[in-house]
Amino acid sequence: MPFADELIGVPTAVSLVRAIEAAAPAADVSQLRAAATAEALGPLALRERSDLLRDRLLTAVPGSSADLDAVVRRAATGDLPFTGWLIWPVTSAVAERAVQESTPVAFDDALRLIAELTGRLTGEFAIRVLLRHDLARALAVIEGEWVGSADEHVRRLASEGTRPYLPWATRVPGILQDPSSTVPILTALYRDESDYVRRSVANHLNDISRHDAELVVATAAGWLATPDSNTGALVRRALRTLVKRGDPGALALLGFAPASLEVTGPTLDRAVVAVGDSLTFRASLVNTGAVPARLSIDYVVHHQKANGATTGKTFKLAVRDLAPGGRLDLVKTHSFKLITTRRYHPGAHAVELLVNGVSEGRAGFDLVTA
Repeated sequence: MPFADELIGVPTAVSLVRAIEAAAPAADVSQLRAAATAEALGPLALRERSDLLRDRLLTAVPGSSADLDAVVRRAATGDLPFTGWLIWPVTSAVAERAVQESTPVAFDDALRLIAELTGRLTGEFAIRVLLRHDLARALAVIEGEWVGSADEHVRRLASEGTRPYLPWATRVPGILQDPSSTVPILTALYRDESDYVRRSVANHLNDISRHDAELVVATAAGWLATPDSNTGALVRRALRTLVKRGDPGALALLGFAPASLEVTGPTLDRAVVAVGDSLTFRASLVNTGAVPARLSIDYVVHHQKANGATTGKTFKLAVRDLAPGGRLDLVKTHSFKLITTRRYHPGAHAVELLVNGVSEGRAGFDLVTA
């Protein structure tokens, strides 16, 4: 599997050059071709590679937004490959040219072309340029046209492209300032027939939870009031961050009410753990109440940072229904194997048990270098 940067490598860039040459024989693609080399792309990260090819494409096809759109459409209907990761710089160029031209016609045409191309590679990154330029106009098109499209790729673009924290993408200040601005899109799509679309809706609502938990819980409650067979799973995914935080509204909505419990643990199998090794802990829960308890059980590993402070990372442990008097025994092994997404610092660490968002016990250990 290629690294992310390699998704836009020399073969992808060369394919783009050839497609543009075929669609616009009179175009000067010399600068675009110069960018399609290991020397030019090698030092750059993925988005930087896309931006370089975008800028060189704009140089190769000067003129109006309509001129660029015409070349792109010819390339899309030509005989050479015009799909995959080369589409990212293409759609970005379309959006950038429309913003430079700054006319309603150019803006709407750019949205339309990106929607046409999104099945070849998602246009979610490109439309951020348009959202930043004129959020109200872009949202009007998305809500009025895209959410009702027969193409699941376009419907998914409506949700994914407007996510507050879309990975690899630039932020849209207007969406961050008003998280409710995209909720009508999600409400139009939460019962979509496509799992591809529904997963995007869930991830989008989860993004909003960073800013407005009450809005997220209220939106999810509205969906659960008029559900289909997939709504429950979608809402659970959308509320995952709030559940990990122990948000009372999210937990209550999912049926995780406060419970009467007797909790033992967490008990660790060792007091010192070497980086690269694993730690096993155990815990037991007894329902001491008179009614069944629905339990969302998580654990937090409190990592020491380089400056000596600690930061917690929450992990899902189990979801269980426990009858009155019932007992649940838990065993979990957590790895401290070196991974690219986390750097371990020796020192005091801890494991904390959370049940329905409430801390039920904490045990410390020392992490040491191997």
